[in-house]
Amino acid sequence: MTFSTLHLSTSTPETALEIGGQPASVPLQNTDRVAARMVGYFATCMAPCRTLPGEQLRGDVTELTRSCLALAAEMFDKRAVPDDEQLNEVREAAAQWAREAVPLGTILRAYHEGLRIAFGLVTARAKADDVDELLVATDLMLELLEAITAAVSDAYVGEQHLVAREHQTAAQTLASALLSGRGSSALARQAGIPIAESYQVLALSIPEHPDERDTRVDTHVAARRKLRRLQSELATVFDSRALALLSTKGGTLLIPVDEGTVVLTIDSLEMLTDAAGVPLTVAMVVGDTDQIPDAADQAHELLNLVRVAGRAPGLYQMADLAVEYQLTRGGPATRRIATILDPLDAHPELFDTMRAYLGNDMNRQLTAKQLYVHPNTVDYRLRRISQLTTVDLATSAGISQAAIALLARDLDRSVARRL
Repeated sequence: MTFSTLHLSTSTPETALEIGGQPASVPLQNTDRVAARMVGYFATCMAPCRTLPGEQLRGDVTELTRSCLALAAEMFDKRAVPDDEQLNEVREAAAQWAREAVPLGTILRAYHEGLRIAFGLVTARAKADDVDELLVATDLMLELLEAITAAVSDAYVGEQHLVAREHQTAAQTLASALLSGRGSSALARQAGIPIAESYQVLALSIPEHPDERDTRVDTHVAARRKLRRLQSELATVFDSRALALLSTKGGTLLIPVDEGTVVLTIDSLEMLTDAAGVPLTVAMVVGDTDQIPDAADQAHELLNLVRVAGRAPGLYQMADLAVEYQLTRGGPATRRIATILDPLDAHPELFDTMRAYLGNDMNRQLTAKQLYVHPNTVDYRLRRISQLTTVDLATSAGISQAAIALLARDLDRSVARRL
């Protein structure tokens, strides 16, 4: 676009724009005929529009096409692009189509193709001496295309955000009801979300993102961005069927288990982890809909066991934590196991050595390196543990006993802290 063309398009002369010896708007003034031609082209030549209902093409699309043709004709007569208020009908239609899930790309392409056809009609009779007027017409049409594209996009995205918020509110309401044992078909109809016969009930832990620890970044903003990325990926992976009650630290997810639906797997958890930008930890229990409250309690108990046991992030089920879970059931045996290591209370370095030794798969070299001591020091401490507790870490029985005793002790102290 040259400056002279821009200057011409923004001027307001008294005469209408003329091309081929007649006002440029003339080919567009029979809006019924031109609109019918355009809509017919949309229906037969534009693949995305072929899937639109005939009623919609003959009704909303045709009416809006007539309105846009009238705007274009007036633009050429006044040599001025329609103002913001004149595009209200365009915005209203975009919002309606957003709610009807008509793809934005289909809408924009239809507008672009329609304006291309209109411009072809306007310039079809152009002569050699119409160059200046053609430059003005081109500039006006490009400005109109820009204005319509911006109006449609803004209205469509705005409506999509509103629809997403409404769905999220409905999903949260239904999730809360199911978790409290109050799920009903009436509530599902009200929310517009079907209730499945069974669900994956997930307890989710979301650690801090590195940006949340960056003093140069607003920690609250960083945390919310992390959560929004995760929520967006949840909607994508599970086709907006996941019911979530989440904070920036974690929460509860309900994934319907229906034939043909996507459920949480290790692969899909990796996708969620990549989106959040942090390693996620999930404890999963599968249960029927009427079992959701108990399943949620169990899932969160398993998640706490993962934390206390120092397990790596990932996906855990009851089978992965059977020993830990049984130890939490209490009883004389569990309490007795938890006290085996009491003689080490006065020797924190021995506890550190035992944890490191077990964590490094009984590799004394790695343990020494982790603790910044000589390997002989590790050997001495292991012998000292055996003398004080009768737990011999040189035997497989002693290693198993030590691992279970450490876990029972940690679980016992975790319960005591919560109380």
